Amino acid sequence: MKFKDLSTETIEKIRSYRWDRIIEKHEGPEPWDSTLKYNRPEFMDINGYHVLLPLSPKHYPNITILRVLSCDDGNVLTIFLKDTTYYDSWLDSGFVTVCEKFPGEDFYLSVLYHEWFIIENPKD
Repeated sequence: MKFKDLSTETIEKIRSYRWDRIIEKHEGPEPWDSTLKYNRPEFMDINGYHVLLPLSPKHYPNITILRVLSCDDGNVLTIFLKDTTYYDSWLDSGFVTVCEKFPGEDFYLSVLYHEWFIIENPKD
């Protein structure tokens, strides 16, 4: 799936959405309008799901998907990932995003994107 193939109507709907962030002590809602304008994100295929993250494509080669959780009805994904674009330390490169299935479409849009310390809990 390519962003450029979306209808003008769908792109305008995306522009009206916001996503929440906590990144490097900066927090708050961000408009997808400016995210599209300045980052020009493209869809990522994550475990067979088309996902639009609030990131520039320069990040994509540096992203490792660690875990994908889908809710029972398939309308929400929680994705844990590592992005080493700016940091290679596990302490600084973890993120979690919650993505909602976009109404009437076959893709997910990030509505929350936060830093996350990459931790693995013991599996007893």
